[in-house]
Amino acid sequence: MRIIQVLTTVSFGDAVSNDALALQKALREMGYDTDIYAEHIDPRLEEGRVKKSKELSGLKKKDVVIYHLSTGTELNYAVAKYEARKILIYHNVTPPHFLAPYKPVKAKQCQYGLDGARYLADKVDYCLADSEWNRQDLLAMGYPCKIDVLPIMIAFEDYAKKPNQKIVQKFKGKGTNILFTGRVAPNKCHEDLITSFYLYKKNYNPDARLFLVGSYSGMEEYYSRLLSYVEQLGVQDVYFTGHISFEDMLAYYYAADLFLCASEHEGFCVPLVEAMYFDVPIIAYDSTAIDWTMGGSGILMPDKTPALVAGMMNRLLTDQELREDVVENQRIRLMDFDRETIQALFRQYIENFLKG
Repeated sequence: MRIIQVLTTVSFGDAVSNDALALQKALREMGYDTDIYAEHIDPRLEEGRVKKSKELSGLKKKDVVIYHLSTGTELNYAVAKYEARKILIYHNVTPPHFLAPYKPVKAKQCQYGLDGARYLADKVDYCLADSEWNRQDLLAMGYPCKIDVLPIMIAFEDYAKKPNQKIVQKFKGKGTNILFTGRVAPNKCHEDLITSFYLYKKNYNPDARLFLVGSYSGMEEYYSRLLSYVEQLGVQDVYFTGHISFEDMLAYYYAADLFLCASEHEGFCVPLVEAMYFDVPIIAYDSTAIDWTMGGSGILMPDKTPALVAGMMNRLLTDQELREDVVENQRIRLMDFDRETIQALFRQYIENFLKG
């Protein structure tokens, strides 16, 4: 029996890709014959670690295909024809309306992804959702099979690597550093981060900086509008890093005093867990999977009116007792994402599925 993972793209720094690679390692440690197949493979990956999906053949009924769904692709339909038992891992798909004003082609791809998710409802044997929000999404789409929640498996050992010391030395302990990491995309609502930061800097702390860490490739029009908005406000110290190395990203976490998230669509939101790892207190808007990922930690804002957010930023950054309580609760929540914990849960789910 083989357990095969299939997904659209495997690349460096992508949460879905990292999850698949981590699960591959876990499956091999469990003694299974396993491989990953993808349509697109980052050339920087070790040769042979991931195979082209068009090379997948010889599947038997006793084999298992684990399919990661996160976007629009023909694989969403092709996987239904595989001669094997099928497990869907659902990472959610960005709602098209966020992207339509900036990238109509990408919006259509996302709609294609949602259509594919609905198509697979009665064609898979079992589902894993990486958050409770995603599980509820599958239920709303009419999935009749059993659905369990399996958080994304995060390789925390990577975060122990040495950060870019030049960035750390330049910014850590010098002024107040507000951070958000994540691709520059409309669903992340960078404009709300900028507005809240503007009011915080104006009314509370002129010595503050906002670091917006993430690639804007493919979203140049949205990025351009954000730059225009920063200029219109006349706010200083807003930094867009674009795509950066992993060591650079680590450095911004090391230097950060607060992690601020205003996103309106997340299927999981790995950066929240990263902030927990680095003891960076979090303020996040209560939307989609964010409440579940926070798990009662950080500060969850039911309203992201910029003046309210700016006031909460000031309170969290000036009230030492509150800050310590927030960080301690984040440490407790972080334990739920421990690799061994997730791996044990995955093993349990796989074994129960194979027995069924």
